[in-house]
Amino acid sequence: MTTNSIPSHELKPRLNRRFSVAPMIDVTDRHYRYLARLLSQHALLYTEMITTGAILNGDQDYLLSYSDQEHPLALQLGGSNVDELAQCARIGEDYGYDEINLNVGCPSDKVQNNMIGACLMAHPTLVTDCMQAMIEAVTIPVTIKHRIGIDDVDDYDVLADFVEQVSQSGCDTFIVHARSAILKGLSPKQNREIPPLQYDKVYRLKDNFPDLEIIINGGIDNIADCHQHLIRVDGVMLGRVANHNSALLTQVDQQFYDCSLPLPERRQAALSYFAYMQQHHEQGTSLHHMSGHIMGLFQGLPGARALRRHISDNIHGSNASIQVMYDALNLIETAPTPITEITHQQ
Repeated sequence: MTTNSIPSHELKPRLNRRFSVAPMIDVTDRHYRYLARLLSQHALLYTEMITTGAILNGDQDYLLSYSDQEHPLALQLGGSNVDELAQCARIGEDYGYDEINLNVGCPSDKVQNNMIGACLMAHPTLVTDCMQAMIEAVTIPVTIKHRIGIDDVDDYDVLADFVEQVSQSGCDTFIVHARSAILKGLSPKQNREIPPLQYDKVYRLKDNFPDLEIIINGGIDNIADCHQHLIRVDGVMLGRVANHNSALLTQVDQQFYDCSLPLPERRQAALSYFAYMQQHHEQGTSLHHMSGHIMGLFQGLPGARALRRHISDNIHGSNASIQVMYDALNLIETAPTPITEITHQQ
């Protein structure tokens, strides 16, 4: 395999990864991303992990389509076959994604059996070959998201050797989840909570590899902590909190991108999202499939629990309409007047 003479990141303007929302299975689908973009114009968004097998053998439009408003948008791939990853990277670029990312952090048993995710940290040569193949296949950036270690291999030198070897592929952006992954005995949820956070190892990577872009991920749940991390690394990536308390995203543009526009208003974002929901419902998507993303938008406001309960109790029926969402919004006590359905303008 020959080295690409022009790294992919030099062919197009570098993405601003100062703040990003992590790829999360069953969360960061196109509907979540549309809502997130209503709250922040600049945060870098990621798809759920999509396996190479799903892309090559499944419905590509269903898996890869998105709304133009979602840019900047990265596609995260799961896989370990060099040729298949290169082919899927090209498909992702053809669909207009701004970045291709390789998942080397998921600890699920299901993906381990197919040599996908965190288990790949034990195979740095294979990962390097995969990254190089994708970099050579596209003109957009190719990045990697990985853990600080796996199982009982919790040594900084092993982590540094992994990063150094993979960087030889031409990859210069490493998104590092600051926990080890325990591949046997812990569920994916437990792997997000039980292994201790070791931010110092991520900081040390930046110190030892100053020419690499190091993004930190894991356990970050507020804006103040983001600023503290940014003293030591190049970017922060938030996970579950960006769903459970998505209103946090309204602060991102001002806090991290020097945006002088007023903060997005949660109520107006909800109304815009409801119009989007109605449009996609008319195209065949169930309201239930899209409704859950609104649950965290009003976290902390009076009536937020009532909103969540009303949606959960009423959105599943075959006769459910978009009015369920407007009725739920009326339960937020800051709503000054009753809200009725707004007709979507095509």
